[in-house]
Amino acid sequence: MKHGKLFQIFLGLAAVLLLTAGTVSAQNKTVRLAYVEWDCAAASTHLVQAVLQEKMGYDVEILPVAAAAMWQAVGTGNVDGMVTAWLPVTHADYYERVKDDVQDLGPIVGGARLGWVVPSYVTIDSIAEVNEHADKFNRRIIGIDPGAGLMRLSEEALQEYRLDRMNLIEGSDATMTAALSNAIDRNDWIVVTGWSPHWKFGVWDLKYLEDPKGVLGGEERIHTVVRNGLEEDMPEVYNFLNNFHWKDPNQLQMVMAWNQEPGSDRYENAKRFIEENEEQVKSWLE
Repeated sequence: MKHGKLFQIFLGLAAVLLLTAGTVSAQNKTVRLAYVEWDCAAASTHLVQAVLQEKMGYDVEILPVAAAAMWQAVGTGNVDGMVTAWLPVTHADYYERVKDDVQDLGPIVGGARLGWVVPSYVTIDSIAEVNEHADKFNRRIIGIDPGAGLMRLSEEALQEYRLDRMNLIEGSDATMTAALSNAIDRNDWIVVTGWSPHWKFGVWDLKYLEDPKGVLGGEERIHTVVRNGLEEDMPEVYNFLNNFHWKDPNQLQMVMAWNQEPGSDRYENAKRFIEENEEQVKSWLE
């Protein structure tokens, strides 16, 4: 009897410990966010990470991946969300595949766009004029990562405008901006796949080539998308992500410019934004 009572007490204590451990674990869940290595995506994601860690006490893991993998990770629940979904056009195909498994929380900033970008000294104004000046452009359109929606749309533009003398070159945001910088230093003609908001528009005098056929789409918005079940599992995190947004594209481009400064750190710049915009951050946490 005595041993039976002791055993029951032991089981009771074990149950209490398990419940306590479960509570602590629930309170200290790690938030996982995916993003593409675009400067706008990195700025937004690091800011969200900083708010969750510095203001809300969460551990946050951020995962840079290709666009297709980012959407798949949210759809399968391998990550909790992202703040870099370009809609309604750029990421439309990815969204269509996982729309039943994710929740769109709406835009964090509007006024975004995609297009082909040239230095302002280039004397043409339309994609329709590119082919006749192919040699000046070295017959190349400098692109970004092959999985990006902008690259798919650019392939369509090559067909629609019959740019048979031009080749779309795969690369990354970094290789694209490096090529742009080198060309501008030499006053050479160059055309790159571009988007805004992006820090390059604050550094160089650039312009979008007109797209009379509308192949590259109109105004885009950058959305927050989360996995199904996040609201139930982590309501505080869900509430913050639902509230998070930039005031305007210029505010996002400001942080992107900070991130381009020599020796800068994205997370430290996110903390700087939090310190300089206390009321805005507070509104996200309400």
